[in-house]
Amino acid sequence: MPAQVTSRTPREFGFRMPAEWEPHQATWLAWPHNPEDWPGKFQPIPWLYAEIVRLLAAHERVHLLVNDAASERRAQGMLRRAGANLDQVDFHRWPTDRVWLRDSGPIFVRNAEGRVALTNWQFSAWAKYANWKLDDQIPARAAELLRMPEWQPSVELAEDSRRRLVLEGGSIDSNGTGLLLTTEECLLSEVQQRNPGVSREQLERAFHDYLGVDQVIWLGRGAAGDDTHGHIDDISRFAAPDVIVAAVEPDANDDNHAPLAENLARLKAARTLAGKQFTIVELPMPRPVVFRGQRLPASYVNFYVANGLVLMPTFHDPYDRVALNILAQVFPGREVIGVHSVDLIWGLGALHCMTQQQPVGDPADQDPSAAVPSKA
Repeated sequence: MPAQVTSRTPREFGFRMPAEWEPHQATWLAWPHNPEDWPGKFQPIPWLYAEIVRLLAAHERVHLLVNDAASERRAQGMLRRAGANLDQVDFHRWPTDRVWLRDSGPIFVRNAEGRVALTNWQFSAWAKYANWKLDDQIPARAAELLRMPEWQPSVELAEDSRRRLVLEGGSIDSNGTGLLLTTEECLLSEVQQRNPGVSREQLERAFHDYLGVDQVIWLGRGAAGDDTHGHIDDISRFAAPDVIVAAVEPDANDDNHAPLAENLARLKAARTLAGKQFTIVELPMPRPVVFRGQRLPASYVNFYVANGLVLMPTFHDPYDRVALNILAQVFPGREVIGVHSVDLIWGLGALHCMTQQQPVGDPADQDPSAAVPSKA
């Protein structure tokens, strides 16, 4: 199947990026395999993953990437001992560099007829690590497995050529009805060099064309300790089309205080497509989590919304209970479960970073243009 099924964009065929709370066909995960991603703390990580798979598999299918046959056997053994429903888990022997599928996995899009396709943005390991080529292959592998069309988003440059765009799923958040949250630190800072020479307007046009976005809400900086330099999924998330959960830090001496206060002011000034204010739900940050002298990106905002379930990272903190209660009110009808993440966050990611949702729907035609009249 060709990588770019047609010169026309997903938007022209009615595709949009669904919200995370919309029904899932499955969740995608990758089994941890590299001890250097959690130096000195790797031993508990596979067991933590087994528990997360157990929780998710009780509500939806899980696509689990493993490096090889031996890795699959080890994962199966641990999942059985953890009590996971293996009938709900599909294993794929696709080697990975890392396991943060929110950033390296496909970003799915869906149309009004319930057909699903995917967008395959370039992954460059947050523009800071050399080993990324295995992870960059994941969306194309998923498109082939699921027999879905894929688009590789790109922009036109001044020299009359096109460049494939770099984007990580953790840097954006969708309300499913045309609005997108992101940060200037991650996508516009020249220091990060994800898309050098690409403007704010070009990125907004790409979100419009490939994800069905009508308006982008730009926040400023991300959380302290964030290795990705400003991912939105540590600081602010949609919880409904007009509801936004925002991290706050009241301690004026904490590094998170000033940037989160500025972000909150921007959210209060933002408006829906209908011109109304958003309902802003403030979520406290946990106390700083530090290991080996390094501030880690601990945040309750890095929760994951699954079918009938919300998984929220916890950090042995008094605010754990406060944050769980807030999310229980924000997501009525879903069970909200805390997952101990003090060890997990040493890998500089948490529950949202490790997951990628696949929306409910049948695969779209491999060449959507065959079913849509030309505008010419």
